[in-house]
Amino acid sequence: MKTAPVLSYLKRHKIKSILFLILLIAYYFCLPKNLFDKPHSTVIESSAGHLLGAQIAKDGQWRFPEQDSIPYKFKKSVLYFEDEHFYQHWGINPVAITKALIQNIKAKKVVRGGSTLTQQTIRLARNGKKRSYFEKIIEAIQATRLEFRYSKDRILTLYSSQAPFGGNVVGLDMAAWRYFGVSPHQLSWAESATLAVLPNAPKLIYPGKNQEILLEKRNKLLLKLYDNKVIDLQTYELALEEPLPQKPHELPQIAPHLLTEVAQKTPEQRIKTTLNYDIQKRANQIAQNYYNQYSQSEIYNLSILVVDVKTRNIITYIGNSPTTAAHQKDVDIIQAPRSTGSILKPFLYATVVDEAELLPETLIPDVPTMISGYSPKNYNLSYEGAVPANRALSRSLNIPSVLMLQDYGVYRFYEQLQKLKLHHINKHPNHYGLSLILGGAESNLWDLCQAYAGLSSGLNYFISSKGKYRTNELAPLNWNSATQADFGTVASQKNNLGAGAIWQTFEAMREVNRPEGDEAWKFYDSSLEIAWKTGTSYGNRDGWAIGVNKDYVVGIWVGNATGEGRPSLTGVSSAAPILFDVFNLLPRSKWFETPYNDLEEADVCIESGYIAQENCPSKKEWIVSRAKKTKNCPFHILVHLDATEQYRVNSSCESIENIHSKSWFQLPPIQAFYYRNHHINYRDLPPFRADCIAQNASQLDFIYPKHQMTIYLTKNFNSNLQPFIAKAASSTGNKTLFWYLDNNYLGTTTNFHEFEIKTTTGTHRLSITDTNGNEKMIEIYVIRES
Repeated sequence: MKTAPVLSYLKRHKIKSILFLILLIAYYFCLPKNLFDKPHSTVIESSAGHLLGAQIAKDGQWRFPEQDSIPYKFKKSVLYFEDEHFYQHWGINPVAITKALIQNIKAKKVVRGGSTLTQQTIRLARNGKKRSYFEKIIEAIQATRLEFRYSKDRILTLYSSQAPFGGNVVGLDMAAWRYFGVSPHQLSWAESATLAVLPNAPKLIYPGKNQEILLEKRNKLLLKLYDNKVIDLQTYELALEEPLPQKPHELPQIAPHLLTEVAQKTPEQRIKTTLNYDIQKRANQIAQNYYNQYSQSEIYNLSILVVDVKTRNIITYIGNSPTTAAHQKDVDIIQAPRSTGSILKPFLYATVVDEAELLPETLIPDVPTMISGYSPKNYNLSYEGAVPANRALSRSLNIPSVLMLQDYGVYRFYEQLQKLKLHHINKHPNHYGLSLILGGAESNLWDLCQAYAGLSSGLNYFISSKGKYRTNELAPLNWNSATQADFGTVASQKNNLGAGAIWQTFEAMREVNRPEGDEAWKFYDSSLEIAWKTGTSYGNRDGWAIGVNKDYVVGIWVGNATGEGRPSLTGVSSAAPILFDVFNLLPRSKWFETPYNDLEEADVCIESGYIAQENCPSKKEWIVSRAKKTKNCPFHILVHLDATEQYRVNSSCESIENIHSKSWFQLPPIQAFYYRNHHINYRDLPPFRADCIAQNASQLDFIYPKHQMTIYLTKNFNSNLQPFIAKAASSTGNKTLFWYLDNNYLGTTTNFHEFEIKTTTGTHRLSITDTNGNEKMIEIYVIRES
């Protein structure tokens, strides 16, 4: 019924109705959907909202992304200076426009503006077109339309974000930092008033210029605030005493390399990162101190990454030292692939233990080794014969690690590294070979810390959930506070490494009695309970140190971004000190709890670390629940001795009732040769008594050279051909060995079996024989210098 008069009117006035409809549609669409399409700066903040850094916008302006709100002090200041009736009008103020029009006509020029803040926002959106009455009409129409689209507070926020503040400074956020060195919410009344008057005449802000005019404008505004009881008398008087800004402030650059990373992935946004502001600043000081120290040795770059294990959030991100452009200061080392050195050894150890192919204290050979022409060396160029696997890891011995990898298989270990998401290890396994475990591959600090965080988190969750795992424990690291890690679903079975193997790996990494001396370990703080590992790449190009506890992972890299090595650069002497200093910034953590649900007790041989057999002295040890399938101790044999226990005997020379049977720990001859130098209690097998018929043959082996090795004979300064030194070892009490080359007798050695040999170029057979007739022969190829 009520619509009938309207329809009747529309029918009688079709043209007017159509024109009205057209005008209504034009009015609706007169405002662009995106009012401002100008580029913004990329801005990063700490987890608590502190500014960490910003990149200038593409158009050369410092224009921060729009904030959700503006501070109360600036809000009041700008309203009383620009538009007191902002909350009462619909985009235009007819009274103000009328007053301005009368004054301008009388003066015959523009002396006063009647624009509201809404109109000024429209003018900013239209790129400040020339002031004219026609433009004023357009602004007024669009201003009323803007009032229908947005709330008053949103319009005020738009204005504050886009207003010019002098030079290339746009928006309140940047102006507060540029002129006062603080965030907008930290501005005083005097500072807020100063910034409120600037968009009206932004050229006033040039430091040291137009100070009188700017001061007069600011003080008038402060007086107006006081008169309207916005501020009290004391605040007003104190505000008048505050000086004007004299020089621009530099923006904080607390995490410049993370800023670059954020700008590449989420440009032109304001990102609240996960960084801890205080820890980041103190870590920057640590980086500065070590850079000053290391640069004296021509080591110019370092990086620091700290990860929260529970959330996988980045706490500290220092991509490079505060060095110079000549030394690649802009390179983000955290993301750059570098030679891994020994930093992958814990992953191999954990994998082999988890696969139940090794127990933590199982002896691994540590002797001179040649594998298909590849001859690894320990860092200290010494050998121990045989070492427990956990000690080989804690001391970062190369040869045991290579032999462990050879037994486990390069292909299998490569697959494990893929599961650990080490993305830069992406060539075919044959490309790396056994050098994979000694730095033949490249990775970066980001991926390595992510892998170590995944191990720590997996162990923590297994304990807290009483035996459960998560399907995505190796969740990516995160620097965005708005993002949370996805750890997948709960599972009863492990997705990668079991909790028991992880715990035993961390136990091995917890050991600190690793070095040959204590020259660098004075930095170690015994109150820090961390599992940690260092690494040094070939040629001393990269020094690594990564530490982990229940709550944090700290990763350190030290070196030169150009790849130049330095003799003084090692993981233990260069990266480890930084590691401990950074850990000292973090809250203390308790040590990992033992994951008994993934362990079981077993009888383990005290001397060999294998599952004990009947002849072994044993002890109870916790091992992974799958590890009982490992083989029993191969080094304990039952020997028969006479009453003095000085000689072995058998039924051919001694009556049964007089024979003493005893368990004897006996290593292969080469291992025994080096082992006895480090273990004074090690005893070789006693010889058979002279009246006995020997039943167990002696074991002989060459220490150097190895079978099918190529040997180069060189000349000295006098052009005399130099021999090579052959070395051998016997597993029994035989003190004399007879040496032969191509069946030609060379001579004998006693006790210490080393022999100088010269021969012709070509293939030769080298053999040794003991007094019992036992023989060992190898084939070598000799090349003589011409």
